[in-house]
Amino acid sequence: MQVIAAVAELRQRLRGETGIAFVPTMGNLHEGHLDLVRIARQHGKFVVASIFVNPLQFGANEDLASYPRTLQQDCEKLQQCGVDVVFAPSERELYPQPQQVTVEPPPIANELCGAFRPGHFRGVATVVLKLFNIVQPQVAVFGKKDYQQLYVVRQVAAQLNLPVEIIGGETVRAPDGLALSSRNQYLSAPERTEAAFLHQMLAGMRQQMLEGASDFAGLERQAAQTLTGRGWQVDYVAVRTHADLAPPEAGARSLVILAAARLGKTRLIDNLEVCLEG
Repeated sequence: MQVIAAVAELRQRLRGETGIAFVPTMGNLHEGHLDLVRIARQHGKFVVASIFVNPLQFGANEDLASYPRTLQQDCEKLQQCGVDVVFAPSERELYPQPQQVTVEPPPIANELCGAFRPGHFRGVATVVLKLFNIVQPQVAVFGKKDYQQLYVVRQVAAQLNLPVEIIGGETVRAPDGLALSSRNQYLSAPERTEAAFLHQMLAGMRQQMLEGASDFAGLERQAAQTLTGRGWQVDYVAVRTHADLAPPEAGARSLVILAAARLGKTRLIDNLEVCLEG
C-alpha cells in the first residue's frame, strides 16, 4: 500500500489503472469506514481511500481544530483491509489558494442538518468534486449514516454528469445500536450509555409507522419531546421520502426517519429507512 500526499504524484500513480473504487474519509477510522472499504473492494479492482479533514465543511464554532487526526493508525487499518493507495493531502495541497469556486448543492442542503450547519454541504460537495477529479474513480462508496450527505453527493454526480457510480454502505452499529462515528469518542461514559437511545427511538417510530401510524408530524413532535426530556438538545427529528428527502405526501411508502441531537457537546445523527406496504 502506498501513502501519497501530492496531487501530481497520485495522478501519476493512477495513470493507466482501471476499475478504481474510492472511499473518501476524514480519518480517525472505525469499523464503519472499514466496511465501506470492503464494499469498495467488491466493486473495483483498485481501491483508493482518502484521509482529509475538510475545512470547508466545518462552521465557525465547530470542531475543526480538535477533530481527531490519527493518520498512522488509519493507514495500518487500511493496509489490513487491502487498500492499494491512501491519498492523504495537506490542506495547502488540496487548497493551494482560497477556494472561491464552489459547488452549490440542491436546496435540500439547507434543510435538516443544513439548517443547523450553514454551508456544510457546499463544503462537502466541493471537496467531493475535487477528489473525484483527482482520483477519477469509477465507483465511490459513502455511508448511509450520513444520509443527507449521500443524497447530496448522488445529486452532484448525477447533475454534473460525473462518470462515477455512488454506492451507499449500510450503517455499522455498536451492539447497543449506536451508529459508529468518530465523534462518539467525545461522549462521557454516562452520555455513551444514553446515546444508544437515539437508535431505539428511531426503531420505535419505525415500528409505529409499520403498524399504521400516519401522523408523521405527531410522531416527530413526540420523539423530540422525549429526547428533550432525557437531556438531549434536539436539532430535528424528521420523516422524509426516500427518493428526495422531501416531506412525504399522502400515500408515500418509501420513507426515512432522520434525527440529529446533542448530548453534552457531542452532536449525533442517525436514520432508519421505512418501507410501508402499499
